[in-house]
Amino acid sequence: MSTFEIGAEHFLLNGSPYRVMAGALHYFRVHPDQWADRIHKARLMGLNTIETYIPWNAHSPRRGEFRADGQLDVVAFLELVAAEGMHAIVRPGPYICAEWDNGGLPAWLFEGVGVGIRSSEPQYMAEVTRYLEQVLPLIAPLQIDRGGPVILVQIENEYGAYGSDTAYLTELVRLNRAGGITVPLTTIDQPTTQMLENGRVDGALMTASFGSRSRERLATLRAHQSTGPLMCGEYWNGWFDFWGGYHHTTSADETAADLRELLATGASFSLYMFHGGTNFGFTNGANDKGVYQPTVTSYDYDAPLAENGDATAKYYAMKQAISEFHAVPEESPGPPVEAPIFAVDLDWSVSLHDVAETAPTWHHFEHLPTADEVQSFDGFTLYRAALAPGDSRMLRVEEVRDRATVFVDRVAVGTLSRAAQERLLALPGGAAGWLQLLVEDQGRVNYGPRIGEAKGLIGSVSMNGQALLEWDVLTLASRDLDALVATLTGRGEPLGALDAVAGPAFVGGSFTLDAPTDLYLNLDGWSKGSVWVNGFNIGRYWSAGPQRALYVPRGALVGGRNDIVVFEIHAAASPRVGFVGGPQLGPSDV
Repeated sequence: MSTFEIGAEHFLLNGSPYRVMAGALHYFRVHPDQWADRIHKARLMGLNTIETYIPWNAHSPRRGEFRADGQLDVVAFLELVAAEGMHAIVRPGPYICAEWDNGGLPAWLFEGVGVGIRSSEPQYMAEVTRYLEQVLPLIAPLQIDRGGPVILVQIENEYGAYGSDTAYLTELVRLNRAGGITVPLTTIDQPTTQMLENGRVDGALMTASFGSRSRERLATLRAHQSTGPLMCGEYWNGWFDFWGGYHHTTSADETAADLRELLATGASFSLYMFHGGTNFGFTNGANDKGVYQPTVTSYDYDAPLAENGDATAKYYAMKQAISEFHAVPEESPGPPVEAPIFAVDLDWSVSLHDVAETAPTWHHFEHLPTADEVQSFDGFTLYRAALAPGDSRMLRVEEVRDRATVFVDRVAVGTLSRAAQERLLALPGGAAGWLQLLVEDQGRVNYGPRIGEAKGLIGSVSMNGQALLEWDVLTLASRDLDALVATLTGRGEPLGALDAVAGPAFVGGSFTLDAPTDLYLNLDGWSKGSVWVNGFNIGRYWSAGPQRALYVPRGALVGGRNDIVVFEIHAAASPRVGFVGGPQLGPSDV
């Protein structure tokens, strides 16, 4: 068996100095059929280690549930890392940020009164303990001293930017050790005095996160940690995008130059990201620093390895930089291949209103519930209240999280948006019947003090100043929609190629492939919604951009017939969708 230890100045692999050159690759953002390919390409770039978070909320989507299969089979992923001859760094949180929904914390965690967030509060820690008791037995047997690839395990994530509860971090160290983790533990924080001091804990090596000015940032880290190896635990080589913004990019040459500076220091590092992948389904997070900004479906991150696994100019520039300090494989990935280009006319449609009328799972309340109260932890929630006949009406929602489409007896009358701070809507005079609000959870905040907040309609909803207290609620979370899509496929009303699509509606059809291959689905002419291919939710689309095409991994496709279902909230000019030759991530900021 091998050993991996912290020396006075270096990491020590079997007693000899060792430089960790890692790249972040999140198994939960990549189709399992493509894990091996992405890991192999990391080694070809010159890296020796793969780093990944573990998202608690994905593994435990409901209280009492824990999954580690399919795309969540972290053991299989780490075994592939080992098979490639590489090491692994595991970051189990419990908080991970990662531009991931709720920073990886399950929404159900905050159902109780007074549950703490990222603190030593007893209710929170009881659930964290249960989580680690489930996940650490998967990781412990794969540590390097037991013949596996894992050389480091991280405690929490950039905690110094959030709090200063040393007792919390100390308990996490204890739980990891009690759970069988014997390799060195680390923390990570941005290299400022306050963050490093707030985030430090006995028993864990401090690492820093930054993307430039390496000598300066590492000097700050050394000033707070006089011995031990220096490491940039997240070396930022790209950035993420949010809906309504632009596609963030950085120069390949400048990124490589920054990496050379870091390499020249002799420090260890982990590239964030080596390969970003995709926020499939409803897994994207959001930021809110006064303005709510949900992250797009693509997590391409302008990383060296693109969302579809293509090596980019940045990949080759960074490989060259690494080669100037360390031996790298001569082999490189093959050239990009254009995806098939074709169009599909979707040929059936089912109105969400028709589905809702016959749904057996409406919940009745004599108050306005949040989406969390009805266990709608992602996706959509449909609210309805009865309207008596009346004159002009002013609808006021105290707070909407995050976007509501408003209907009166099936007729769309407007939208309310958290991002735009829209809370008022004038309804048609004399309208009566059902008031319906289709509320979309666009992603839970993943960073800062708004982690853990409830979704749906918050506070109160009033009409002409009078609160509406009688509500029926229908959950349309990921599980509900996945099951619904399966039952609807191919069974709706027929559509012609020239018909417009009036949402909210499920619109579907099929296409044929000779063999599975990566695709890019373009939805120009459509407004906003989500897409399923063979029952696999490939993510959200929105005409607000910047992203124009959704990545469809070959692992979600089959040779022969493939079914596609689009849930369109608003409208589309026609039921046609197009597959394009490559990514369309939107206008760049450079």
